[in-house]
Amino acid sequence: MTLPPDVRELLERLAAGSVSVDDAAAELARVPSGELGFACIDHDRKRRQGFPEVIYCPGKTPEQVRDIVGSIRESGHSVLATRAAPEVYEAVRAAHPDAFYHADARCITVQVGDVPERTGRIAVVSAGTSDIPVAEEAALTAEWGGAAVERIYDVGVAGLHRLLRHLPALRSARAVVVVAGMEGALPSVVGGLIDRPIIAVPTSVGYGMHFGGLAPLLAMLNSCAPGITVVNVDNGFGAGLAAASINRVAELASAR
Repeated sequence: MTLPPDVRELLERLAAGSVSVDDAAAELARVPSGELGFACIDHDRKRRQGFPEVIYCPGKTPEQVRDIVGSIRESGHSVLATRAAPEVYEAVRAAHPDAFYHADARCITVQVGDVPERTGRIAVVSAGTSDIPVAEEAALTAEWGGAAVERIYDVGVAGLHRLLRHLPALRSARAVVVVAGMEGALPSVVGGLIDRPIIAVPTSVGYGMHFGGLAPLLAMLNSCAPGITVVNVDNGFGAGLAAASINRVAELASAR
């Protein structure tokens, strides 16, 4: 079992007799957080859930995002900030020159320490080129979560032959994120072809009475392909993190 360095160090002190059982229990019960006045950063989230807290940028000022980035970084965790506008990135980069802006995904990352080796493999599939921003958010999130990612883009049902040549990659992935707008049919098609966990992401891409993504959302929720999990409209982050969690559990199981 992999333990956070601080927990391992505490257990070693307990085994050596340099800390009492009661003191060790009190230290484990203490939840570390970063108090910024306008935000309380959950520095304990990686220990509990496997991934550090992520910054959702809309509704926050560039300065607030900058300060939250600093708090997460000081706690020893790498940073992922989603839905970041270019001006937010400029404020972050002024304080953290090594911050990187992923324009397609609209995300900022700051790496703390060495980049860990990405393990396993998940696939991120987009129906059309217009769905790529959401697909990239999913792919980047999954990579940030430690998964190796294969991107398969623009393989929607209007040209189904484009998808079929990728079946070996889809069938060997630990999880598959399928991103689609318009009528949202692609997850159902993929679900009928493979035996992998599928996370469907409806996007707000479509004509006319598309209702900002409601049409593909309802189509995916009503899919006749069993076992498809559906996240909310444009929620590439949620899908990517779910896929990374599936990959991480599979990696732990394979290591036993």
